[in-house]
Amino acid sequence: MRASAFLYPWDVVGDPAAAGRLVDLGVRQVTLAAAYHSTRALTPRHPRHRVVTAEYAAVLYPPDERRWSGRELRPHPAGSWALGDAYGEAAEALARAGLDVHSWVVLAHNSRLGAEHPGTSVVNAYGDRYPWAPCVARPEVRSHLVSLAAEAAVRPGARGTELESCGWYGLAHLHAHDKTSGVGLDDTAQYLMSLCFCAVCRSGYAQEGLDDEQLAAGVRAALEPVWRGAPTTGPAGETLLEATVGHRAAVARTFQEEVVGAVRAAAGPEFRVLLHADPGVHRCGANAGVDPAAVFALADGVVAPCPNGRTDALGAFAPHAARTGGVLAANLTVVSGLGGTPHTLAEDADRAAAAGATELRLYHAGLASDEDLAAVRKSGALT
Repeated sequence: MRASAFLYPWDVVGDPAAAGRLVDLGVRQVTLAAAYHSTRALTPRHPRHRVVTAEYAAVLYPPDERRWSGRELRPHPAGSWALGDAYGEAAEALARAGLDVHSWVVLAHNSRLGAEHPGTSVVNAYGDRYPWAPCVARPEVRSHLVSLAAEAAVRPGARGTELESCGWYGLAHLHAHDKTSGVGLDDTAQYLMSLCFCAVCRSGYAQEGLDDEQLAAGVRAALEPVWRGAPTTGPAGETLLEATVGHRAAVARTFQEEVVGAVRAAAGPEFRVLLHADPGVHRCGANAGVDPAAVFALADGVVAPCPNGRTDALGAFAPHAARTGGVLAANLTVVSGLGGTPHTLAEDADRAAAAGATELRLYHAGLASDEDLAAVRKSGALT
């Protein structure tokens, strides 16, 4: 089964052995970050460093000034963690080793954008802004992210792209010293805390026949038992989800159509476009919610989360992937320290294939320990 390993440019630049290690691992493709959010990452084998701190969301190549000149919203080039054309340098080294390179582009997840332009962010029912979560209903945000996708995805030498956070982002966010887990939020509560009430979204709810003030008050009322310790929002939460998901799904779908259309226009029809996606259309985050029955008419396929080897998401996508011949890639974590189980990769890959997966994604070859990578090689799943 075709497999690709996720990688950052800083895993490769300055390490002459990096590309060969990937070849020895058994993969033939690398999904290489071209635009990425802020992070702090280990580099266990790099000859010059062990920790890379990416201080803000950035493009990992020099942005094209002709595209961005005069625009208020524009991408920032990376700082010391990925100077110059780090993506291009890493991509060339990987290609010389015989690896196919596909770009990895993070879209609606950008804390610096929200810090510098607060009006672009999701606003919850309490009036709190989420600076890491650009509101994809806002025209200026959509225009910016569509342009970013067209530039960051279609890097020289890339044969395709994988688009992460291509839809709504919400409350869930691995923030520095995060302190939001004191109250457990179920799926519906997470959704209600992720609903946006900026002016554009309020107008969108009104077009659906909803009173935005009553809606916000209803969300707060439904969440009140959760803050007191109740396990769920109850029927009120489900009712609010059903009332609002139409607007949210339509915004996400049209945004995804614009993004994929812009990438195809820049790259041509042979360029492969995959979305990191969740089959729950209401879901927010890195794996944005999509309609499983419609997404394969939009993109060439999806990369679906398989936490702990679970195949629930694959099962929802599988019949539609089979019907259209689309790609269904199972995203398996192979970093033990992140909860992955590289020693069960063969079993997880077999289970994913049985559930309809046509490809594998390994998260993340740069973060994994030597022991984790040895387990991946030993599994035989990539041969």
